[in-house]
Amino acid sequence: MSDDHTHVQEFFSARAAHWDTRFPDDGPAYAAAVAELGLGDGDRVLDAGCGTGRALTPLRAAVGPSGVVLGADLTPAMLEAAVRAGRDRDGQLLLADVAVLPLCSESLDAVFAAGLVAHLPNPTENLRELARVVRPGGTLALFHPIGRAALAARQGRQITPEDLRAEANLRPLLAGAGWRMTSYVDEDARFLALAARAG
Repeated sequence: MSDDHTHVQEFFSARAAHWDTRFPDDGPAYAAAVAELGLGDGDRVLDAGCGTGRALTPLRAAVGPSGVVLGADLTPAMLEAAVRAGRDRDGQLLLADVAVLPLCSESLDAVFAAGLVAHLPNPTENLRELARVVRPGGTLALFHPIGRAALAARQGRQITPEDLRAEANLRPLLAGAGWRMTSYVDEDARFLALAARAG
């Protein structure tokens, strides 16, 4: 396992048991972001870096009982927290690295990724792997329930020009990984970038 993976697992393992209680009011923001994916009955969607699975319930509601909802995370403790919360009823949980997904190419309609980009060790390659598993024209949602400035303030830091989530950085990053950005919102209340998989 790489040092990046070890660091991510250690960080989230230490916080998994109380993760949801730290952010109890994020549910509506997750539901609104999932709605913007434009999913329909029977669609197939992955929550990449699903953590405790907070997006799984709105994703299940969006794709209906005939759809497929997968949640992949690198940290066993986060998946265990998702099971304790009962969210495994809304989607199949996978202990998996989003850099090497155990999924067939072009097998999904969409990927939802909350707070993921900042934790990717090789963003272009990792976003390319997400593109691999999505059909041409499928959608990627990069989401955070608060905006970049609010997140930086919460973490006691300043936004820097190198921030991957800045539109000027994210647009070419996505393009280099096989995505075309279609929408970008960065407000205090949320961050949401939508992209379509290039054909």
